[in-house]
Amino acid sequence: MESTGALKPSTLDSVMRRLSRAANHGFLWMAIAGVLALIGGQPRRAAARGMLALAGSSALANGVLKPLFPRRRPPVRAWINPKRGVEFPTSSSFPSGHSASAAAFTTAVAMESPATGVVLAPLAAAVAYSRVHNGVHWPSDVFAGIAVGGAVAAGTRRWWAVRDEEPADLGPECVVPALPGGDGLVVFTNPGSGSEDDGIVDAIREALPAAVIIEFNPDIDFDKQIEAKLRESKPRAIGVCGGDGTVVTVADAATRHNLPLAVFPGGTLNHFARDVGVADVAETVTAVESGQAAFVDHAVVTTDTGVTARFLNTASLGGYPDAVRLREKWEPRFGKWPAAAAAMIRVLAAAEPMSVTIDGTKASIWMLFVGNGRYSPGDQVPMSRPELNRGLLDVRYLRADRKFSRARLLFAAATGTLGSSPVYIHALAPTLSVQVNAESVAIATDGEVVADARRFDFSTEPAAVAVYRISKD
Repeated sequence: MESTGALKPSTLDSVMRRLSRAANHGFLWMAIAGVLALIGGQPRRAAARGMLALAGSSALANGVLKPLFPRRRPPVRAWINPKRGVEFPTSSSFPSGHSASAAAFTTAVAMESPATGVVLAPLAAAVAYSRVHNGVHWPSDVFAGIAVGGAVAAGTRRWWAVRDEEPADLGPECVVPALPGGDGLVVFTNPGSGSEDDGIVDAIREALPAAVIIEFNPDIDFDKQIEAKLRESKPRAIGVCGGDGTVVTVADAATRHNLPLAVFPGGTLNHFARDVGVADVAETVTAVESGQAAFVDHAVVTTDTGVTARFLNTASLGGYPDAVRLREKWEPRFGKWPAAAAAMIRVLAAAEPMSVTIDGTKASIWMLFVGNGRYSPGDQVPMSRPELNRGLLDVRYLRADRKFSRARLLFAAATGTLGSSPVYIHALAPTLSVQVNAESVAIATDGEVVADARRFDFSTEPAAVAVYRISKD
């Protein structure tokens, strides 16, 4: 401390003074979060986690620890350059709130986006050092602040899981036609999928010039268009460029006709494409031309009204479809997890309990989620899907027949104790039977409402469709 205080005046004083002021009340980190949010995707998730960690660390450091551990600031007389031009705080010196905020934001960002965290780390370190350089904190204050911020950021994992960007484990690799230039491939595209990249179809045409590309007519049933084109062209493989709703429609046709499926992520929501490991056009093109593929499971739901629907991602009853729609509406502004939490609160507040019989056991529930394959984590809100190859359904539902069930559910979600809460039920099973003991309710599969019914039987079709994907070995 004495050696730092004895530093002669230099241009670094001005830099440290301005940097410290920029970080006052977290403004520096808020500005950076705003930039990351505009980028979208992984950086946006990083910004959301960073801001939550920043809020938590600031509240803990300034609102709890400073009053509990009062400590005098470094004496001004110890400095050759008194206060180095910064306003001397009157609050407790221990711990450093600036350091806690810097560590919390940067650590949380790094959890979602390691590359961004590496870029921000020197800035966070400089902010922490500036508090000592400017003479307003002891070094131990700064180290304590860094520890507090890092711990708060790490603690967010307990109630908000970090999404695993690794693709899911698929079924066995299989022999499928290698189609140089896309010869023998028909690709269906949906201009209404909300693509974030208007050039993706042109990229497919350029990379696979021999492929036949068909744009869906939104006024005609997609299944009819697919069937007509398959009868006409008799392709060796079928492709799709669109979001999850479009992918499941074409995948259903691929299963019926025993054709391998090429997925080009071209919609706003591409959960299935991400999970099978085809993140861009180039990866799918390489797999198509080399004939590399792996099997994935399909899930199926059959209703008592005669409707049978396959789904690749999820099916849901009750308020879950409404929660998903609200989350997707709010996600661009707030990020996925904050939007999901707010949507869940909004839906639960207005929801009515649903009386059901699940595999022979009567229960009252708020909503039910059925995933194709195992989702993770099991004891929190699911964020990723590590497996698509075991012929299992991921079943989760929220019980309404427990006292104060809504309040207990929200408390469990906020404290990371969903896994031990009696109102949150999670199981893996190859089949599931649900009987609604009241009026018919709607079921949504992969974001689309497909039927109203009172009985729903879920099952899986292991290794139902071969998906072009580069071998991960």
